[in-house]
Amino acid sequence: MRATTTKAAAALAAAFLVLLAGCAGPLQATSGTTTTTTATDGGADTQMGGDGADSTDGVDGPTITTSGVGEATAEADLALVTVSVAHLADTADAAREDVATRTDALYAALDAAGVGDESVRTVSYRLQPEYDYAREGGRTLLGYRAVHTLEVEVSPDRAGEVVDLAVGEAAAEIGGVAFTLADETRAQVRAEAVGAAVENARADADAIADAAGLSVTGVASASTVGVGYPVPYADGRAAAEDAGGASTTFQPGPVTVTATVTMVYTAE
Repeated sequence: MRATTTKAAAALAAAFLVLLAGCAGPLQATSGTTTTTTATDGGADTQMGGDGADSTDGVDGPTITTSGVGEATAEADLALVTVSVAHLADTADAAREDVATRTDALYAALDAAGVGDESVRTVSYRLQPEYDYAREGGRTLLGYRAVHTLEVEVSPDRAGEVVDLAVGEAAAEIGGVAFTLADETRAQVRAEAVGAAVENARADADAIADAAGLSVTGVASASTVGVGYPVPYADGRAAAEDAGGASTTFQPGPVTVTATVTMVYTAE
């Protein structure tokens, strides 16, 4: 094993590794790759850049720590439609009854369209007095407002149909339509993003090792720093209004998953 045994040599190697880390690029196109290099040999420990999430306890000889970023993209295969049935009435019971009747009508319409109960869930329900505070020195009761908010899960191509049913059958408000990934797809795309991040981290480690006259021999530790799931989002209210009586349609974009990993490699 080739190792640095003097403080002068360690300082020279540290300066060279800092220069190399600024020049080395990722193996493939990603949203960015950052490199943290830790060169260790016996009692000498020189660390450059980042937080240095270095787990080298019990590891003899040099180690190289890199962080890689990877991306994976898939078409959205799940739409989440947020629907609110609301009513303001003179009494709390009247508000509750109106919302219950219209919500039942929506349930029936969804069921008739093949959207079962397992795809519909209550997000929130509230019934409370509503006041006008415009007048000085007091407030005026306007009535009681009941709001039942539901979330409907369907395939992306049926999101517009759900919007039309909610508006037509229950005079509901559409809080929004989110296009995302189903659990199985999300897990698969996440694994692809993590794999790409590891490849980028290894590419940087190999470049650093080659320039320093070392060879990567194994992995001392590995961890995921974070995984991000941006969700394309469409405003269902705007889509329904712009349709001008026609059926509501959406064109969801792809969903990109980003993963960041930190790798600690052994070297000799």
